[in-house]
Amino acid sequence: MKKSEVSRREFLKWGGVALASAKLVGTTFTPGYGATDTVPALKGVRRSVVIPTHEHFGDIDERLDFPGSWELNVIEMAGHDAPVFGREEIQQRLQKPIGSRPLREIAAGKKTAVITFDDLTRPTPPASVAPLVVEELKAAGLADENILFMGSYGAHRNLEVDEVVRKLGIDLVRRYPWINHNAFDNIKDIGTTSFKNRIKVNQTFLAADIKITISGIKVHEIAGYGGGGKAILPGVAWIDSIEYNHQVIGRNNKTAGTIKTFKNEVRLDMNEAARLAGVDFSVQIVYNGKRQVCGIFAGDIVEAHHAACRVANAHYRTRIAPTADIVVANAYPQNTQGTRSVQWIGRSVREGGSGVLVLQHPQGLSAWHFLNQRIGGAKGRTYFDILMSPPPVPAKGMQLIVYSQYIDKQQVNKFPRGTRFAQTWAEAVEYLLQRHKGDARVAIYPYAGIQHPEIDLDV
Repeated sequence: MKKSEVSRREFLKWGGVALASAKLVGTTFTPGYGATDTVPALKGVRRSVVIPTHEHFGDIDERLDFPGSWELNVIEMAGHDAPVFGREEIQQRLQKPIGSRPLREIAAGKKTAVITFDDLTRPTPPASVAPLVVEELKAAGLADENILFMGSYGAHRNLEVDEVVRKLGIDLVRRYPWINHNAFDNIKDIGTTSFKNRIKVNQTFLAADIKITISGIKVHEIAGYGGGGKAILPGVAWIDSIEYNHQVIGRNNKTAGTIKTFKNEVRLDMNEAARLAGVDFSVQIVYNGKRQVCGIFAGDIVEAHHAACRVANAHYRTRIAPTADIVVANAYPQNTQGTRSVQWIGRSVREGGSGVLVLQHPQGLSAWHFLNQRIGGAKGRTYFDILMSPPPVPAKGMQLIVYSQYIDKQQVNKFPRGTRFAQTWAEAVEYLLQRHKGDARVAIYPYAGIQHPEIDLDV
C-alpha cells in the first residue's frame, strides 16, 4: 500500500483520531459522546446481519443481532456489490468523455482551474477521482498554484478542514487550496433561464479558465437524481436562485420528483444554469453499497449526467418487501439527511408493525439548511412555532424507533411525537420485543439512503 492510500480499517488519522481497530457492534471513536465503545451480543439464540455505518467516518461495519426465531430478509439494491473501479479504469473513463473533448485538450493553453466537490451530506467519494482529474490538468500544463477546489453545497453550511480531508484526502488538501462557496455574497449575475430564474453564481468559480464539477449520482426527491447541473444550481449559486428553483419551479410541479430526470422542470432549470455558468467538464460517480466507485461518467455536464442516470436507474433499484412485521431502514450512506429513509419503512411495514431507522453517524441529522431556515423566517415563524407543529404520527399504527448512539434533543425534535429512541441496538431490540412477542418477519434495507424503488426513468 502506498503512503497516500488508506484502507477502510486503517482510516486516516486526523486530529488524533484513528479507526484501525474499530469493533463491529456499537462502536464509537468519540469517547464520551453518545455511548460506550462496546455493546454485548443479544442473549440466547440469535440471528445477525452486518450493515455499513459511519459514512466518511470510517465506513464501519456493525452487527445487528435479532432473536433466533425471527425471519430476516435483507433487501439489497441491484448494484450493491458492483465491482470497484481501479485507478486505470477511472483514468480511462476520464480520458474518453461523453459529449466533450478530453479534459487535457480543453485545458491546453489555459492558466487557472476550479474543481467543485460536494459536502458530507452526500455519499460521493471524490478522493478516488479528484487526483486523476488534477493529473489531466497538469498534463495540459497547469501549475499547482492555479488549481483550486471549491465546496459545492448550495444552501448547506460551510465545510471545515476536517470534513474536506474526509472528502478529498489529506494529500490533495496539503497540496492544493480549497474554499467554501457563499450563497449570499461573492456572486455574479449570468442571466436568466427559460423558467424565469435569475441566476447568480460564485464569481470565483466563474473567473476560472477551466470549470470542473465532481458529483455523485443518487436519488433526489425533486431533482430526480443528484449530480450534473445540480453542482451549479444549487451547488455554487445565489440563495435567491436556489429558492426560485426549489420553491417556485418545484412547488407542486408534477414533472419533478424522485428519479424524474429528462422532463423534470426543476432539473431542466439546473441544466440551463450550468450552461450559463460555462461548465467545461463534469464527472459523475456511481457507487456500490460500500460507497466505492463503480461507475464514472465524465464529459458534458448534461450528456454525461444523462448517461449516468440511465445506469443508476438499474443500479440502485430495489424491490419492496411488503407487509413485514418489522422494517429496518439503515440511513447509510446519507445519515445526515436520514429522515428521508423513513419512507422505506412506510413502503414495507404492515398495519401495527414496527420500523427502525438506523442513524449511526457522529454528525447526526443536519442541524442547519439556510433555505429551510429562510422559509421559516419569511412566514414569520420562530423555532417555538415549529416546535408546536411536529411531524405527523406515522401511519398504519406503526411503532417508530430511531437507533443512534449520537442522538441529541435537536434531532429528537425532528421526529413525530411517540417516536422511541435507542442509544444501543440492544435497547432497540427491547422495544421491538414489547410489540412482537412471537415470530416476526423482518425486512432490512442496508443502504436506504441511496436505494430506490423499481421505477423507470421519464424518457
